[in-house]
Amino acid sequence: MEIPFTLIDWSALALKTKEGSSGASAQKVMEFPGLRVRIVEYSPGFMADHWCQKGHIVHCLAGSFESEMESGEKFHLSAGMTYVVSDGMSSHKSNTKNGTTLLIIDGDFLK
Repeated sequence: MEIPFTLIDWSALALKTKEGSSGASAQKVMEFPGLRVRIVEYSPGFMADHWCQKGHIVHCLAGSFESEMESGEKFHLSAGMTYVVSDGMSSHKSNTKNGTTLLIIDGDFLK
């Protein structure tokens, strides 16, 4: 994968919204071949509507959230914290009480 020097003006990207099982997520997405970079905001009370097995690098920019494993294990992340997981290495979903803003990077390199 080769990506030339690229500036991302997040303010110029379209906002895509999606309802969760409660609350909503809003994201701005920049895609390259084999790589996706997103700024994602979860509304207060957001709960994901599915278990995800995709790999991610998730960095909390503001607020806090919980990443719950299908096994029942829970991890609380707040601003400045990051988690990394490869494809198929966990079944996880996110929720937040007060809202959060995340930088999420995923792509072929996490297979």
